[in-house]
Amino acid sequence: MQQPNSSLLTPNSTGQPLQRFEDAALLSGKGQFIDDLGVKPGTLYAAVLRSPHAHAKLINIDTSAAQSMPGVRAVVTRDDVQRWAAPFVVGVKQPMEHWCLAVDRVRYVGEPVAVVVAEDRYLAEDALDLIQVEYEPLTAVTVIERAIASDCVVLHEAVGSNVVSDRSFRYGDPETAFSQATHRVSLTADYPRNSCTPIECFGCIAEYLGDDGYDVLSNFMGPFSLHTVMALALKVPGVKLRHRTPPDSGGSFGVKQSGLPYIVLMCIAARKANAPVKWIEDRLEHLVAATSATARHTDIEAAVNADGKITALRYDQMDECGAYLRAPEPATFYRMHGALTGAYDIANLSARNRVVLSNKTPSGLVRGFGGPQVYFALERLMQRIAVELKLDPLDVYRRNFVRAEQMPYRATAGALFDSGDYHAALALGTGDSRLARLRAKQEAARGEGRLYGIGFAAVVEPSISNMGYITTVMTPEARAKAGPKNGAIASATVSIDPLGGVTVIVASAPAGQGHRTVLAQVVADVFGLQPQDIQVNVEFDTQKDAWSVAAGNYSSRFAGAVAGTAHLAAMKLKDKLARAAAAQFVCLPENIRFAQGKIFAIDAPDKTTSFNRLAGNFHWSPALIPRDETPGLRETAFWTPEQLTAPDEQDRVNTSAAYGFVFDICGVEVDRATGRVRVDEYITTHDAGKILNPALADGQIRGAFAQGLGAALMEEFRYSTDGAFLSGTFADYLVPTSCEVPEPIILHMETPSPFTPLGAKGLGEGNNMSTPVCIANAVADALGVKNISLPLTPNKVWQLTTSNGLESHTQSGVPAKSAATPGLSSSGTIAINATPEVVFEVIHDPDKIAQVIPGCESLQVIGEHHYRADVTVGLGIVKARYRVEVRISEQDPPRSFVLSGKGISAMGVSEGTARVTLMPRDGGATLHYEFGANISGKVAAIGGRMLESAAKLVLKQLFEKLAHVARGEAPASKRGWWKKLTSNDSDKR
Repeated sequence: MQQPNSSLLTPNSTGQPLQRFEDAALLSGKGQFIDDLGVKPGTLYAAVLRSPHAHAKLINIDTSAAQSMPGVRAVVTRDDVQRWAAPFVVGVKQPMEHWCLAVDRVRYVGEPVAVVVAEDRYLAEDALDLIQVEYEPLTAVTVIERAIASDCVVLHEAVGSNVVSDRSFRYGDPETAFSQATHRVSLTADYPRNSCTPIECFGCIAEYLGDDGYDVLSNFMGPFSLHTVMALALKVPGVKLRHRTPPDSGGSFGVKQSGLPYIVLMCIAARKANAPVKWIEDRLEHLVAATSATARHTDIEAAVNADGKITALRYDQMDECGAYLRAPEPATFYRMHGALTGAYDIANLSARNRVVLSNKTPSGLVRGFGGPQVYFALERLMQRIAVELKLDPLDVYRRNFVRAEQMPYRATAGALFDSGDYHAALALGTGDSRLARLRAKQEAARGEGRLYGIGFAAVVEPSISNMGYITTVMTPEARAKAGPKNGAIASATVSIDPLGGVTVIVASAPAGQGHRTVLAQVVADVFGLQPQDIQVNVEFDTQKDAWSVAAGNYSSRFAGAVAGTAHLAAMKLKDKLARAAAAQFVCLPENIRFAQGKIFAIDAPDKTTSFNRLAGNFHWSPALIPRDETPGLRETAFWTPEQLTAPDEQDRVNTSAAYGFVFDICGVEVDRATGRVRVDEYITTHDAGKILNPALADGQIRGAFAQGLGAALMEEFRYSTDGAFLSGTFADYLVPTSCEVPEPIILHMETPSPFTPLGAKGLGEGNNMSTPVCIANAVADALGVKNISLPLTPNKVWQLTTSNGLESHTQSGVPAKSAATPGLSSSGTIAINATPEVVFEVIHDPDKIAQVIPGCESLQVIGEHHYRADVTVGLGIVKARYRVEVRISEQDPPRSFVLSGKGISAMGVSEGTARVTLMPRDGGATLHYEFGANISGKVAAIGGRMLESAAKLVLKQLFEKLAHVARGEAPASKRGWWKKLTSNDSDKR
């Protein structure tokens, strides 16, 4: 045999842009998502009844009618969860109880109140309308500043306040630094609630196994520290809650962590129904009640020397976490705590963190959690320093960046930056005339009177979270009593079968990132095989697979921790095979090489065997392996970085194992006439250590950029002053499409991490941290304003361009409709071929009123001019059955009257009043109406745009019917657009 070519000895898969193995199945419709998988015979289906109120006492729940409905097998209420479950544990020790189902009060619109389990989802949904719930509405609080007021309504009376945690931190000597500073620069930054909209919502299939506990299949993404939270809530040992994940998950971006209460809820439903129960979240449920990014109000200030060098930072931060502090919150605060000074060498820091509750959906993990909130304040401040001191922003960055020779660098609050060269990244991003080109465009645009701005952002991107960072919310004394918590244990198993086939199993739950591809590359390189030879199984089973509380798919832990641990497991097997080959070839194990499916001795060309054959010996011929070698070819590796220690007595904490770096530049143009922001050019420079697959890395960057663009320009969860949710469809919660997302210029540099097995760091979250503030800085530069808030919608930006920063008027000069205004209004005029006197006869006849009310199925008289009706009506995309009370009052026959109604359904509460006037006209009358309504609950969630149109349509139908009945005609029958679309020819004839 010839001496092997040296090129055979060099792995060449890792670091190459290999196409994803996952795509063939996904593109051909063969993906295995949770709703694609078969279920056991007898599986039932669940639907969730949700609160229409943001805040109310739960007085009574009558489920008798729903339970008697054919096909309904069980209805789960608070009595069931109090019998079989417990409140969820949280990291802040306060007497606030959060159950998987509302028990005493409802505290946000969309909070689960009951669950119907039926033979199919349609029956379950229909049965929700039959559940009678009596509420006693309470005042709702939706604004952070109001929630902290001493006279504000308190969500959890036992706590006594809506501020459930208030901690202050001090590092260095910030007081002296501020007293000696040449300049003090400050601003206020508000980061709004926004979320992720994965193509697949949450899903869960639960089964009660009696003494064996519960078996759950869900697309929950982790962290699996929450497995413990769920087991405790179900009052079972962890081994009695088996949790499995499907092979595919259609995106998560963090939000599928919020499935944990529904896993517990469906386990209780399965126990009561004595059958497996399946529940798939719909889009309305996902938007109104899943989760959102934590809203943050920040007052930030810097002590600055004349040259722009920052000597101290001061943060006063308030996180609005919704109605309950749901685990792992307040993670949004403390994931970034050790790195509050960002990419800057700042020795002095103070911070105050207040966790505030409100009548909104509980917040949680959203891509980059904690990062967007910190950097929106910090990087806006960096721009203000440059503006107020009249410095070049790049000089401010250069003077404050941590230097390459300082790496590894210990930040003031404890983060240990592993590697990086921030100055070189800035030079790369601005080089090759990129920044010069933008500045030339800006000069030309401004010369023509156009609004063109340039923005920058520099962010340190953490990855592989320290599982102990959350305990920083506790005092050092409380941490000492609870015991230290830290680390980020990752696990992976690699095995080889009798034919030499290699299988990899990891404790992760991928949601489209390409785990199978990268793991195949990493492991193939270890064994000298092709990636196609490696089988990767990404299903996860807590009863069969190696895992820890840190398992899951979050905090950009895959490249650095999961893939690195798979490499370690493969190396353990490789060493085992090398020792067996060395015994066979009579050479040292270190002289054994693996390449192109062969195992050979580097110094003995004639000594070689195939990888398959040597692997087979361990299965078929154990006598051929060395006596001191254990049989079997299956190795599991566990890894955690030693740098992740528990928070110390001074509250310093290294919150992550690795820290990448992102430096962004963008140029934007603002349309003076419309306020529309157009991203002209976007440059993003990344240092994520060793890149394992450049194509997948760029895909992650593009995805995060698109999401960051949405946060900057479009996305916000809006609530009315009474807590009604106003962003429940894609008509009102806008997300960017390919039409709105420009192609960014992506640049890379590599400074491998010394702390991870492969030198890799995470990069999937960086642009969700950097892009919102980079675009905001560019818009602020274009407009020359100080305070700016997200999202930068055209109306908001237009107000800034025309009102010198005041946001009180629309383009027409009419006061802008507040996001806190839930009311709908409408007016109209209809000609009626009946006199006003005849119209009054109609409204005094209950039988005729029943004909007039759209969707009325029955009507009874309960008082003079006071009626109760069962009404089925469609509003936008939602069809609901309402129990309606109708009154006719303020009658001035035959000139005017007031028609008012209040409707309650499983979909929400609606109240409206119409003032009607009648004027005689040529033997008939002209009817004019002015209408106003308030909508809450799931119906309100479909959004103002659709509701305005729907309300006008319903009113038009009502008064047209009144006209027909007044003329003595049957109301015209109108088929809906769907009926028309689906009708056959005989229907048309």
